[in-house]
Amino acid sequence: MSISVSFKNELFSLDKLNLPTRYYYFNESENYIKLLNIGEGIFPKDKIKTVLKLENSNAIVTTESATKVYPSKNEKSGVGINSINVDLKNSNLEFINDELILFNQAKFIQVLKIKADDTSTFFYGDILSHGRSYENFDFSLMAAKNSFFVDNSIEYLEKYALQGESLKKYVNDFRSKKNLFAKVYIKLQNNGAFLEKLNDVNITSFSYTSNKKMIIGVVSGDNMAILKKQLLDIWSLYRKCLDKKVFLLGKQ
Repeated sequence: MSISVSFKNELFSLDKLNLPTRYYYFNESENYIKLLNIGEGIFPKDKIKTVLKLENSNAIVTTESATKVYPSKNEKSGVGINSINVDLKNSNLEFINDELILFNQAKFIQVLKIKADDTSTFFYGDILSHGRSYENFDFSLMAAKNSFFVDNSIEYLEKYALQGESLKKYVNDFRSKKNLFAKVYIKLQNNGAFLEKLNDVNITSFSYTSNKKMIIGVVSGDNMAILKKQLLDIWSLYRKCLDKKVFLLGKQ
């Protein structure tokens, strides 16, 4: 199951589509794509691949709703894999995911790769929930390999594998009620100015990558609606840095 789209000089092209992957494309004010859920969610052995290529273009991408990952109850049932590949040339991409809901015994791997030239900018946000309302990090595995390249040089590499039990213990050890997490990855032409804007609104959990070509940060909370608003507020600040107006995703 996969989808591959490209924009060249702001013109949209659907390069590949394997059903049941679906999407909506809007271009009333800006290029905007909603990626629709695959059936009821991601099941064991599902492999979802999304490819985005932008050249001299701008685009906003979001998911239609939360991504649900169903249980993998034994070794043979396998792992659900979500792969996202992005290639940016003199372009801007804003990719805002809804929350990831890992069901009891779910196994999930995300592979994210963003390649950007020095003139390009991007905003990418992920949200991890504790599971369904009656679950508390009861998933079996959540693994990720997130890699970011600027002008073909690796700028930031993030690899981890988490068991639900270990994350549950971490939250309990710190006696925190904040069990919802949003991770944000940003590249702007002036990252320092953006960090100052975050500090001005008391958001201090963001920092440079080693070469200062990107910013990464984490926001946590105990209420999904409030956490999503925080993420969108940070995105709005990002758009201000690009002299762009507030954009409504049509899901409020």
